[in-house]
Order: sequence, then structure tokens, then C-alpha cells
Amino acid sequence: MTDDTQTGEANVADIMRVMHMIPHRYPFLMIDRVVDIHANASAVGIKNVTINEPYFTGHFPRQPVMPGVLIIESMAQTAAVLVVETLGEDAAGKLVYFMSVDEARFRRPVVPGDSMHVHVSKIRHRGSVWKFKGEARVDDAVVAEATYAAMIRDDT
Repeated sequence: MTDDTQTGEANVADIMRVMHMIPHRYPFLMIDRVVDIHANASAVGIKNVTINEPYFTGHFPRQPVMPGVLIIESMAQTAAVLVVETLGEDAAGKLVYFMSVDEARFRRPVVPGDSMHVHVSKIRHRGSVWKFKGEARVDDAVVAEATYAAMIRDDT
């Protein structure tokens, strides 16, 4: 863990570090890397959406669209990386359970070929419960947003 709140420096997590930090794996790993991580504050996850995603075979074959719930999941996974960066190595691999999703809005479809940037900001943290604001963007246009709460737990 690095406390960049004092230095203002941002950290980055490539796909190997992301997989060390959170327990998600294909086909449910919804972020490819996380950039601009500011411990205890914010992070930006990146998901490069390709036609090879398994959900596109049924959602929808003639006009593939990334399901909104998976966009929200990408927000949660980006937030989980932020939590691990904030809490340190002891938090790596812990499970993150949704407690609530509020004010979810979907502005436009996310389709194969899009590079989705997922911006998350910590609203508050009490004990094992964290609350975040998330916003997904493609080409700087907001495609989805939500606030959500999650609980961090051991994988036992």
C-alpha cells in the first residue's frame, strides 16, 4: 500500500496486478487494467470491449450490447482495486459483496470496439462497508453512472 494522498502520485495496476488484487477471473473479470489510482480517493478502470465477450452471443446477436449490470460490475471491480490499494496487501483477494446499487442510469449502449473508462470515487468508508460513486465513459461521453455500497469480506 502506498499513501498517495500526501504525495498526489497515482498508481497503476496492469491485468496481472488486478488479478492479484481481486478474485474475479474470466469470464467475469470486467476490467483490463486500472490507472490513476489515488488511495482512499479514486481510480479509473479500463475495459476494452471486444466481440469475443461471452455475453454477446445472447445480448444481442444482431446488435451486441454490453449488459448494464456488467457495466455496474466493472465499477465494483474498479472500486475493489481501489480498496486494496487503500488497505494494503492484506486486503488482496478478499471478496466484495454488493449491498446496494442506487441511482443507476444508462445513457447509451456500450458495444464491441468501445474502450470504456470507469471512474470511481469513494464517498465514505466505515468498517468493512464502503460507498462509491461510479461513472462509465466511452470517448469522454457518460454511458452509465451509479452509486453503490459494498462489504469487504474474507474468502472463507
